[in-house]
Amino acid sequence: MGRGSFVILVWLLLLNGLFLLPSLALPGDTPWFSLEALIVWALICGLSKPEQKYRVGQILAVLYGLLVLLVLADALVRESLGRGLNLYLELGLLDAAWNLLDTNLGAGLAVLALLILAALLAGVGHLFRYGLERLAQHSPARLGKPLWLVSGLFLAGAVTPWIGSPALAFVANQASLITHTHQTTRNFAKELNAGPGRQSQPSPLAKLAQTDVILGFIESYGVSTVTDERYRSLVGPGLEAMGQSLDAAGLTVATGRLQSPIQGGQSWLGHLSVLSGQWIHNQLAYETLLSSGYATLIDDFRSTGHKTLAVMPAITRAWPEGRLFRYDRIYDHDDLDYQGPPFNWVTMPDQYTWHRFQAIRDSHQGPLFAELALISSHAPWVPILPVLDDWQSIGNGEVFQRWKGAGEAPVSLWRDPDRVRKHYGQAIAYALEVAGGFAAHYLSQNALMIILGDHQPAPLITGEEASRDVIVHVVSADPKLVEPFLSGELPGFRPGIRPDPETPGATMSRFRPFLHRHFGQP
Repeated sequence: MGRGSFVILVWLLLLNGLFLLPSLALPGDTPWFSLEALIVWALICGLSKPEQKYRVGQILAVLYGLLVLLVLADALVRESLGRGLNLYLELGLLDAAWNLLDTNLGAGLAVLALLILAALLAGVGHLFRYGLERLAQHSPARLGKPLWLVSGLFLAGAVTPWIGSPALAFVANQASLITHTHQTTRNFAKELNAGPGRQSQPSPLAKLAQTDVILGFIESYGVSTVTDERYRSLVGPGLEAMGQSLDAAGLTVATGRLQSPIQGGQSWLGHLSVLSGQWIHNQLAYETLLSSGYATLIDDFRSTGHKTLAVMPAITRAWPEGRLFRYDRIYDHDDLDYQGPPFNWVTMPDQYTWHRFQAIRDSHQGPLFAELALISSHAPWVPILPVLDDWQSIGNGEVFQRWKGAGEAPVSLWRDPDRVRKHYGQAIAYALEVAGGFAAHYLSQNALMIILGDHQPAPLITGEEASRDVIVHVVSADPKLVEPFLSGELPGFRPGIRPDPETPGATMSRFRPFLHRHFGQP
């Protein structure tokens, strides 16, 4: 083999390496050789005019840059949401992703991060195009037997697992996901409209007719907080403080598990799964159910005679889909009158949210059904605030000004995964202690308080194979309201503040039917 043949083989191997990158986003073993490298080389050498080679090379470089972007997006989605990339779903989440970047990093750093990403993609595309230019100078026919031997090995990809077409397989996988997701969404819509059934229409919960029902979702409160050794010592004190507050107030508590449809983000999917009694596992199912008019617990409690409301401190912009929930009133960030500082993504601390909810409760006559989205345990988990002993001192939130700018910047914290995990555990402990303190101070005799996680945190926190279960605490001054949760129908529930660590939970979609069976009309 001459020097020219050796050089071109080096460039071919480089091109091969670039085409193997998509295999990182596919299941199974990574092949050693990519058939796409030979296909692209043959294509570029088959063109006779230099300007044709240049234009085709430019097009292929752009397409390859887009492919790399999708592979990087797949890695990000896996680390944050615990699943692979699905373009059919992700395109609708771009606005939410930008909002998360903007809030945690600030607009300047967020734009800088995107510019760095663009530069990286441009650099990869340039390397790809330069490699094609070098390869285009050598026709396969001129490189002799050594190269044809390598070519023969490439073409044996149909029978050898170490030779494959990862780029084409990645594109085909996305096409298959798009088709499958579209069909699944259509089938889900048909099921919702198939018939009036008991759960698709409002159904009163007669045994809760004079009872306040409070459904509080604690952000990222997953079962790993009690099953993972890394978090027991961090979350344990918060759980113990919660239990002591409840015991001192004479409240009864049972704790169990429910399986969430998501991990790491998209909390609203978990919320709607609980409210609707349907498995809402992606954004399309969420939008389909909301637009269908399908009844939820909100409708059930309204038909029971409750005033229904939502407390949503993270809603800072227009939320048009909120009206599809049919709450009597939604209290977003502006409606909560918070006068303290925000804490990175967290617009207001949980203790203020609970305090403000009690003021709202005091201003209403009759029973309430309320959903609260509690966000102090939302990433980036910095700073961790102390719990104020004097709830009356909270007022309009100005008391939290003393912690304005406290804690290090999220960009600094997130350089160290171990410290991120520590802050996560501390944030959960804070959220639990505050929830327990609210119940001890304010939970009335005729009230049922249900505190649960919306989903597990991202795989960075839990590990790749962690359960998707979340923890559920059921609290009341009336033991009879807690008793049905210990019937065994929902597995994993038991008295106290800790769930059964071994028994997997039922899906969130079983929660609404469970309430109907135990608290509905005979």
